Amino acid sequence: MAEEREETGGEDQRSPPIFNLPQSLVVTLALLAAIYVVQEYLLDDDTRAYLIVNLAFTPLRYVYPLEEQGFAWLWTPVTYSLLHGSVEHILFNALWLMAFGAPVVRRIGTLRYVLFWVLSAVAAAFFHAMLNWGNETLLIGASGVVSALMGAACRFAFPPRRGYDRTHGHLYPRQSILGSFRNRTVVIFTAMWFIGNLLIAFGVTLFGAEVGPIAWDAHIGGFLFGFLLFALFDPLPASRSRT
Repeated sequence: MAEEREETGGEDQRSPPIFNLPQSLVVTLALLAAIYVVQEYLLDDDTRAYLIVNLAFTPLRYVYPLEEQGFAWLWTPVTYSLLHGSVEHILFNALWLMAFGAPVVRRIGTLRYVLFWVLSAVAAAFFHAMLNWGNETLLIGASGVVSALMGAACRFAFPPRRGYDRTHGHLYPRQSILGSFRNRTVVIFTAMWFIGNLLIAFGVTLFGAEVGPIAWDAHIGGFLFGFLLFALFDPLPASRSRT
């Protein structure tokens, strides 16, 4: 089957990016790594603590009148997604970001990808806040956005009777929300993903390692955002196909 490249708002694939990744995804990974290096190795303890408090998301911030505090409430629902707590944390998110971000970025292009990142980070943060209202803990990490990219990929990158297609998944037509669940692979993947996060919610440690508290609710909020609202970012009509 020959594939025809069409103008989809995606990035030009004529110049193969590093590890076959879209350029904007490579830039994202470099930015996350640079922020982590500065945060952990170039700042003293007091400056690092100040950075985390003013860039991380906390539900406690929204209990108090917004006009009586600074403007951190405005940017922290996004900036928390750029911070990570350990090398393991950032590597784990980077691997999933490469796996599921690539087809989404190729399909929707850089500008929509940036908007998707911002809005999915906000959705994940406030889903977390809804279940932890007034909690003073700090939320950091890109996993809510990564979960949203997973949810988005479930709408198009799992062709019928085949598994996940990371390389060419962006070429397939978008499935409806209900239509996605006629795909057995999507059903199995989604079920396992939700089961894994619910196990975390009940205190079960996965992968045999304890990496600190995991915001499973932010994962779910991000996934629901990506899966349910991906059509708002997709430049292609649902019924359009490639041959």
